[in-house]
Amino acid sequence: MNNPRAAAEPAAAVAVPEAVSALDEPGHGRPAGPGGRRAALGPVALVVAGGLSVQFGAAVAVLLMPRAGALGVVTLRLAAAALVLLVICRPKLRGHSRADWGTVVAFGVAMGGMNTLFYQAADRIPLGAAVTLEVLGPLVLSVVASRRLVNLVWAALALGGVLLLSGGGFDRLDPVGAAYALGAGAMWAAYIVFSARTGRRFPQADGLALAMVVAAVLSLPLGIMEAGSKLLVPSTLGLGIAVALLSSVLPYTLELMALRRLPAPTFAVLMSLEPAIAATAGFLILDQALSSTDALAIALVIGASMGAVRSQTRGSRKR
Repeated sequence: MNNPRAAAEPAAAVAVPEAVSALDEPGHGRPAGPGGRRAALGPVALVVAGGLSVQFGAAVAVLLMPRAGALGVVTLRLAAAALVLLVICRPKLRGHSRADWGTVVAFGVAMGGMNTLFYQAADRIPLGAAVTLEVLGPLVLSVVASRRLVNLVWAALALGGVLLLSGGGFDRLDPVGAAYALGAGAMWAAYIVFSARTGRRFPQADGLALAMVVAAVLSLPLGIMEAGSKLLVPSTLGLGIAVALLSSVLPYTLELMALRRLPAPTFAVLMSLEPAIAATAGFLILDQALSSTDALAIALVIGASMGAVRSQTRGSRKR
């Protein structure tokens, strides 16, 4: 997805914050007693709220694109998020090896590429379709990493959903927009891999903050070339900060809180709902109506993501 979430398991269908992955152990995230189910609703609500924040933030970003362009919006979002995370995390710059810095730079490149490609897609095709195509990247990563034949079924189900969404060919969608979304999915898969490595090398969210700075620096020339002085218009700047808070800072905080009491596999299943949340945000804010065929296609991809996560979880328990 297009938001900064570090990943604990490269085989997961979605990203899981590495900083709290160790909390997914016996005694953590598994409420006991009669009130256990009720207690579990709190972190679930936090994850859903994070997903709503991400996708409605993306919808606001689409509204901002006529003012600053897709690349300008990416620059505003990444730069604002980087400043906020630097203030909150205050990462230490000393004591890291060359390999540590290489990992965080790769993480930042993946993050910047993921955001840039996704917003290019959202500028050309409906938000729900863009997120549905993007989620294929983590899904393919999950299938490849699991090495289980049953996950080929989930891959086939997701492929059927994509073909249904495209109407048998991407001519129904803008082919360039669809290609950008698929590219964003590939970068999301790379993002998951490098975020896990960054999380192992940097404490707390320090690696995330530093990677966000790398992504912001890389996006800055592109944003300036496309939008120039428009980026400094107060109303545009304000909306850009709002997008950064909605799509980056707020959801990361909510998910971090949720994962203190929620198992990572459950988190991954909930994150699989984001294409549906994106479609809802597109409908409510951008007037992007879905046909029944589009809704079925998104449902197939969501089902495939959930199945892949559950299959991976069962395989891990058996081993």
